[in-house]
Amino acid sequence: MLLNFVNQSFTFVMLLLLFTNFQQRKYKKGQKKRMAFLILASYYLLFFILLILVDTLSLPPWCEWVSLVLVILLAVLTRKFSFPFKRKCVKCGKKLSFDQWLGCDENLCEDCFYEKYPDLKPKEKEKPLTEEEINENFKNADKVDDIDWDIWDPTERCTLCYIIDKDRNEVLLIKKLRGMGEGYLNAPGGHIEDEETNKEAAAREVKEETGLTVLPDSLILRGRLHFQFKDGIRMLGYVFFSYSYSGALLEKTDETIPFWESLDNLDYSSMWEDDRLWLERAIKGDDFDGYFIFDDRKMIDSRIEFYPPSKEEDK
Repeated sequence: MLLNFVNQSFTFVMLLLLFTNFQQRKYKKGQKKRMAFLILASYYLLFFILLILVDTLSLPPWCEWVSLVLVILLAVLTRKFSFPFKRKCVKCGKKLSFDQWLGCDENLCEDCFYEKYPDLKPKEKEKPLTEEEINENFKNADKVDDIDWDIWDPTERCTLCYIIDKDRNEVLLIKKLRGMGEGYLNAPGGHIEDEETNKEAAAREVKEETGLTVLPDSLILRGRLHFQFKDGIRMLGYVFFSYSYSGALLEKTDETIPFWESLDNLDYSSMWEDDRLWLERAIKGDDFDGYFIFDDRKMIDSRIEFYPPSKEEDK
C-alpha cells in the first residue's frame, strides 16, 4: 500500500525538494537549510528503497510501516540538521516571513537579520529626481563634467551666423548695443521662434541686424554651444557659417552696429570668453560641440569637442 503511494509520488516529491533547494541558493546565510532539503530528499529516497526491499523479499505488509517509523526516527534524531526550521524569530518572536523561514539558517526575522548583518541589507532605490531638482543641480554645477548633458534641456535656443567674405578675408560681426552680451562683439544672431527652423531663424536675424540677405539653404551648421548659466538659464546655440550673401550693409540698428572685420585682426578680448576657445578652429572648418558654465559674463568652466569637417549639411 505504502509502496504504491510512494512509487506514484516519488518523482514529484523528489523534484519538489530539489527545486526548493535550488531556489534557496538566492538566500544568503542559508547553507544549513539548503543542506536540510538534501537530507530530507535522501531520507525519502531511503524510505523508498526500504519499501522496495520489503516488497522484493515478500515481507509482511506491516514491515512497510516499520520502515516508515525507522525513517521518521532517523529524521527526529538528526532534526538539528534535517529540519532547522522555526515559525518565529528566535530573537524577537516575530512570525517569520516565508523567505526567512526558508532561507535564513539562524531563523531571524528580516529586521533582526539585517541588524546582525547590515552589509547584506539591499540598498534602497534612490527616488528619481524631480524636474525642479534636476534643474537645480544644473544651476549649482561648477564643472561641465558634473552635468548630465544627455538629459540637459535648454530653456532657450538661439543662432549665430558668421558670414565670411573669402575674397576680402573678412568676417561680418556686430557690436551689441543692448540685451544679453551688451557691448560685446559677436556674430549676428538671436532667438529661434516657435515656427522657425534653425536656419530660417539664422537668416532672419542676419537680415534684421545687418540688412544683408543669406539663404537658409546656404548655411552650414558648424557647431553647437551649450550654455548653463548660474541664474538657471540653459541656452543652446547653433553656430552657422555662410560664404555667400547679398544686399547692402546697414550702418546701425536699434540693437547692433554691424561691421566687417579682418580675419587676421579679431579682438577676442571684446567677445564672450568662450569665443576664443572655438571660433578660430570653426573658421578653419572644424565642427565642434561646446559646453560651458557661466556666472553672468564670467566663464566658470568649459569643454570643447572638435570633429573633422563634415559635409555641408544640417546635422
